[in-house]
Amino acid sequence: MSNTILVVGGGFSGITAALEAAEVGYEVYIVEKEAYLGGRVTQLKHYFPKLCPPTCGLEINFQRIKKNPRVKFFTMSEVESVTGQPGNYEAKIKTKPRFVNSKCTSCGKCVEACPVTRKSEFDFGLAETKAIYSPHPMALPFRHVIDDTVCQGSSCAKCVEACPYDAIDLEEKEKEMTLNVGSVVWATGWKPYDVTNLTNLGAGEIKNVINNMQMERLAAPNGPTDGKVLRPSDNKEPQRIAFVQCAGSRDQNHLNYCSYICCMASLKQCTYLREQYPDAEIVIYYIDLRAPGRYEKFLQNIQEDEKVKMVKGKVAKVEEEKASGDVVVTAEDIIAGLKKEEKFDMVVLATGMQPTVAGQELPVQADVDQEGFVIGGEENGIFAAGCAKMPLDVVTSAETATGAALKAIQKVRR
Repeated sequence: MSNTILVVGGGFSGITAALEAAEVGYEVYIVEKEAYLGGRVTQLKHYFPKLCPPTCGLEINFQRIKKNPRVKFFTMSEVESVTGQPGNYEAKIKTKPRFVNSKCTSCGKCVEACPVTRKSEFDFGLAETKAIYSPHPMALPFRHVIDDTVCQGSSCAKCVEACPYDAIDLEEKEKEMTLNVGSVVWATGWKPYDVTNLTNLGAGEIKNVINNMQMERLAAPNGPTDGKVLRPSDNKEPQRIAFVQCAGSRDQNHLNYCSYICCMASLKQCTYLREQYPDAEIVIYYIDLRAPGRYEKFLQNIQEDEKVKMVKGKVAKVEEEKASGDVVVTAEDIIAGLKKEEKFDMVVLATGMQPTVAGQELPVQADVDQEGFVIGGEENGIFAAGCAKMPLDVVTSAETATGAALKAIQKVRR
């Protein structure tokens, strides 16, 4: 029987669950599919409730991981299967090659030498990196990675020649391993709903229509514009900005549920704009504005801002004015009893949270609902945490992770 706990997902909730278990004496493995730990939080400018930058919470947790020998993590790795029974599971793990070893100091000479560029997934396509790149400034592990879908390999090898530390191995192969664990915390997190499905809102077709996570990257100091919110088509400073709430959420043709945090994300992003552009005009189109519990005061502060107008009504369509790149929004105003068009410099779609594994078959014995959230599996020693379980904010995700860690410990002790 094994007292080791497997945590699938190295985002905020996964890290929290792992540390909670490790710091009371249990061995923990974290398996993360990206090249770094930290998850979605690393892509934000600020997160609630204190509007902290990601470094605020993550750096402390990264130090706790580094100092705790009971925590081992595997990045660029996925769980292929989990077989057995509680207390005696075999988890098969597949690790993709990083092509960069632990000798890397992230000096950047390889990046300078690399001739190939790629769209940055971390910046949601708003910027480019080289084929060899550093995921982000506070990545753990802090070393480069190669995107083998665009890298020219040994036929180029300019990065190998430029590296003074012999840190690049273009011949590295995929690896497999088997871990013996007693219970599993499933913390695979969320992804933004695919906005290209929202054809009436111009998503994916109009350059100056972005989603809420792209807005976070524009506002983040380590983002593609160094924290300055500029519209993507021409880097113009926006003076009229619209937020479209429930973009794909609460819609039987897309996401049939409320994603809980979208309203607060838009209100938070209003503060980004107001700090940078005190005279900018902001319009928020909404069905209902939801500010759960402690966030009610935050909503009131935004409502009192004379530069922020809130329009209750659904947006029918979003179109581009070709000559200027401006965006024309056609929407109803239920309170005024009108349907009208308004022109904006850019539009932000408040897209919903979808489980990362939506549409996939899980490699563990757990039940999921029709949207892909994990709703069962505790009898089998599988405990969901964070946004793998339901749409949540960062703080509540961490709370569910603590609960999942406790249940996972109880299962292996029994």
